[in-house]
Amino acid sequence: MNLLTALCVVALPFLFKGSKMRENLVIFFSKGVIATLIDAYVVGSKRLEYPVRPFPKIFKTNIIYDILFFPLLSVFWVKLSYNDQLGKIILKSLLFSVPMSIGQWFFEKNSKLFKWKKWTPFHTFASVNFTLFTIRGLVGLLKKLDKVKSA
Repeated sequence: MNLLTALCVVALPFLFKGSKMRENLVIFFSKGVIATLIDAYVVGSKRLEYPVRPFPKIFKTNIIYDILFFPLLSVFWVKLSYNDQLGKIILKSLLFSVPMSIGQWFFEKNSKLFKWKKWTPFHTFASVNFTLFTIRGLVGLLKKLDKVKSA
């Protein structure tokens, strides 16, 4: 958990460099809200629990995942798929969601970071893809609004 936190903190300034600062911030904060809401529902419905988490008396979810790791991952994914058509976007989403699903399965079996109760790698796969495409749709909407605004 400490390694993940350190890697996210180190990556943070690099992902927010460049001309797309506003979009990156929108992606980061939107993904944080979406991930937190989904995770709160999943934990509240007892499908998943986080025995090891920061501020356990305050949060039932793992805020490192919800407001740091997943949002940074989304910023990176949108940067990679920014000018792609749907086929390439789907392929790139698989490059993120499949390893994440396998990685979560591995860590669930071999660590105490989280415990699946009514959860599977397929749930992770679906939720990661849902949030990635939701955020990508938001970015597409922002791009269209920028074109309308500048016309």
